[in-house]
Amino acid sequence: MTKRIMRGVQDIRTLSGRVDEGTIPYKAYMKISILEMEKFRRGKERQSAMERVQRIDQRFLDIEAARQEIFSALEAKGVRRPVPGQRGRPEGPTEAPRSTTGPFKIRY
Repeated sequence: MTKRIMRGVQDIRTLSGRVDEGTIPYKAYMKISILEMEKFRRGKERQSAMERVQRIDQRFLDIEAARQEIFSALEAKGVRRPVPGQRGRPEGPTEAPRSTTGPFKIRY
Protein backbone atom coordinates (compact mmCIF):
# COMPACT_ATOMS: atom_id res chain seq x y z
CA MET A 1 0.00 0.00 0.00
CA THR A 2 1.48 3.37 -1.02
CA LYS A 3 1.40 6.31 1.34
CA ARG A 4 -0.64 9.23 -0.01
CA ILE A 5 0.51 12.78 0.56
CA MET A 6 -2.35 15.02 1.60
CA ARG A 7 -2.16 18.44 0.02
CA GLY A 8 -4.15 21.50 0.90
CA VAL A 9 -4.79 25.04 -0.25
CA GLN A 10 -1.33 26.11 1.00
CA ASP A 11 0.33 23.84 -1.59
CA ILE A 12 -1.27 25.49 -4.64
CA ARG A 13 1.43 27.29 -6.60
CA THR A 14 0.76 30.91 -7.58
CA LEU A 15 2.67 33.80 -9.13
CA SER A 16 1.94 36.17 -6.24
CA GLY A 17 5.50 36.34 -4.84
CA ARG A 18 7.29 36.45 -8.17
CA VAL A 19 6.81 40.07 -9.21
CA ASP A 20 9.83 41.75 -10.77
CA GLU A 21 11.24 44.17 -8.18
CA GLY A 22 12.15 46.73 -10.84
CA THR A 23 8.60 47.12 -12.09
CA ILE A 24 7.17 48.27 -8.75
CA PRO A 25 7.26 52.06 -8.99
CA TYR A 26 7.87 52.95 -5.34
CA LYS A 27 10.79 50.49 -5.12
CA ALA A 28 12.34 51.91 -8.29
CA TYR A 29 12.05 55.46 -6.93
CA MET A 30 13.55 54.32 -3.62
CA LYS A 31 16.53 52.80 -5.44
CA ILE A 32 17.01 56.02 -7.42
CA SER A 33 16.89 58.13 -4.24
CA ILE A 34 19.41 55.83 -2.51
CA LEU A 35 21.76 56.12 -5.48
CA GLU A 36 21.41 59.92 -5.50
CA MET A 37 22.19 60.10 -1.77
CA GLU A 38 25.27 57.91 -2.23
CA LYS A 39 26.40 60.07 -5.16
CA PHE A 40 26.06 63.20 -2.99
CA ARG A 41 27.99 61.58 -0.11
CA ARG A 42 30.79 60.43 -2.43
CA GLY A 43 30.99 63.94 -3.90
CA LYS A 44 31.43 65.43 -0.42
CA GLU A 45 34.11 62.83 0.39
CA ARG A 46 35.91 63.66 -2.86
CA GLN A 47 35.74 67.39 -2.19
CA SER A 48 37.14 67.04 1.33
CA ALA A 49 39.90 64.73 0.08
CA MET A 50 40.87 67.25 -2.61
CA GLU A 51 40.97 70.02 0.01
CA ARG A 52 43.26 67.88 2.18
CA VAL A 53 45.57 67.26 -0.78
CA GLN A 54 45.68 71.01 -1.50
CA ARG A 55 46.56 71.74 2.15
CA ILE A 56 49.34 69.13 2.03
CA ASP A 57 50.71 70.59 -1.21
CA GLN A 58 50.66 74.08 0.32
CA ARG A 59 52.52 72.77 3.37
CA PHE A 60 55.18 71.26 1.09
CA LEU A 61 55.65 74.65 -0.53
CA ASP A 62 55.88 76.34 2.90
CA ILE A 63 58.46 73.80 4.06
CA GLU A 64 60.56 74.30 0.94
CA ALA A 65 60.41 78.10 1.34
CA ALA A 66 61.49 77.85 5.00
CA ARG A 67 64.29 75.47 4.01
CA GLN A 68 65.54 77.89 1.36
CA GLU A 69 65.47 80.75 3.89
CA ILE A 70 67.60 78.73 6.31
CA PHE A 71 70.09 77.80 3.57
CA SER A 72 70.36 81.40 2.40
CA ALA A 73 70.92 82.58 6.00
CA LEU A 74 73.66 79.94 6.45
CA GLU A 75 75.31 80.87 3.15
CA ALA A 76 75.28 84.54 4.19
CA LYS A 77 77.28 83.54 7.27
CA GLY A 78 79.75 81.58 5.14
CA VAL A 79 78.53 78.04 5.89
CA ARG A 80 78.48 75.81 2.82
CA ARG A 81 75.37 73.94 1.82
CA PRO A 82 75.72 70.18 2.47
CA VAL A 83 75.77 68.00 -0.63
CA PRO A 84 73.89 64.69 -0.33
CA GLY A 85 76.06 61.57 -0.46
CA GLN A 86 79.35 63.13 0.72
CA ARG A 87 79.28 61.69 4.23
CA GLY A 88 80.62 58.34 3.11
CA ARG A 89 77.22 56.68 3.20
CA PRO A 90 75.73 55.45 -0.06
CA GLU A 91 72.40 56.94 -1.07
CA GLY A 92 69.33 54.73 -0.99
CA PRO A 93 68.84 51.32 0.54
CA THR A 94 71.63 48.78 0.48
CA GLU A 95 71.34 45.02 0.27
CA ALA A 96 71.82 43.15 3.54
CA PRO A 97 74.72 40.66 3.61
CA ARG A 98 73.77 37.01 3.29
CA SER A 99 74.24 34.92 6.40
CA THR A 100 74.27 31.61 4.46
CA THR A 101 75.89 30.62 1.21
CA GLY A 102 73.65 27.70 0.32
CA PRO A 103 69.96 27.18 -0.41
CA PHE A 104 67.31 27.30 2.26
CA LYS A 105 67.18 23.99 4.15
CA ILE A 106 64.28 22.58 6.15
CA ARG A 107 64.85 19.92 8.79
CA TYR A 108 62.08 17.48 9.59
